[in-house]
Amino acid sequence: MTKTLKIDNLDVAIYETPVAMGKAAADFVQRKLSEAIAEKGSANLILATGASQFKFLDALKERDIEWQKITVFHLDEYKDISDTHPASFRKYLKDRILDAVNPKKIHFLNGDVDDVEAEMYQYSEALRNHPIDIACIGIGENGHIAFNDPPVADFNDPKLVKLVTLDEACRNQQLGEGWFPIFEDVPKQALTLTIASILNCKAISCVVPDERKAEAVYNTLYHDISEDCPATILRQHEETKLFLDAASASRIDNYATKS
Repeated sequence: MTKTLKIDNLDVAIYETPVAMGKAAADFVQRKLSEAIAEKGSANLILATGASQFKFLDALKERDIEWQKITVFHLDEYKDISDTHPASFRKYLKDRILDAVNPKKIHFLNGDVDDVEAEMYQYSEALRNHPIDIACIGIGENGHIAFNDPPVADFNDPKLVKLVTLDEACRNQQLGEGWFPIFEDVPKQALTLTIASILNCKAISCVVPDERKAEAVYNTLYHDISEDCPATILRQHEETKLFLDAASASRIDNYATKS
């Protein structure tokens, strides 16, 4: 049984388990990629990282997708962390999906380069040259999308990629998910796609399991649209689908039921 609701433009689907949620999101992403390939012979995809994406990426890896026609980007990377660091998002994506599916091209956002400004510029240019067909994102415990925490979020950001300082809630989430042994080891800065960059994407799949995200989900759906909860802007995007499990949807009580 899937429970659904719609808040402004945002379609929400709630599944009993993270596995069912991940499979449904993978089906949605596969369909969007296939539509893009049928239309223009190729597709451009953004992938997210973090513990929230485990079940989705497991399912996506098993789908019948023409990866040799897909160019992949990702959302963010810590500053000054190498791609061999256990918490590196480049390493995460290679280990969890990219080495297995071998896309046509992968654009990695390198946080450990000497010239960060040049790295952000070239990544922005690559995004401009590859309009994104679907972005796969999540929502942080503080309501962030990518690393656009409330203090640095800007719905009208002129940049596509920027260097940000991570707030304490965000850094505590990274610690809580087990990526770093102690709080002091969590980087203070990261390179991230901006909210404007995410909103430029033709479609967005937002996967958000786990009870620790329930408050952020509630705020995303019911609070005023503002940078205080950056994910609220997803309610204005023309084609975004929010995938939840029973735990992350536990504060929602006014959904419609659909078989």
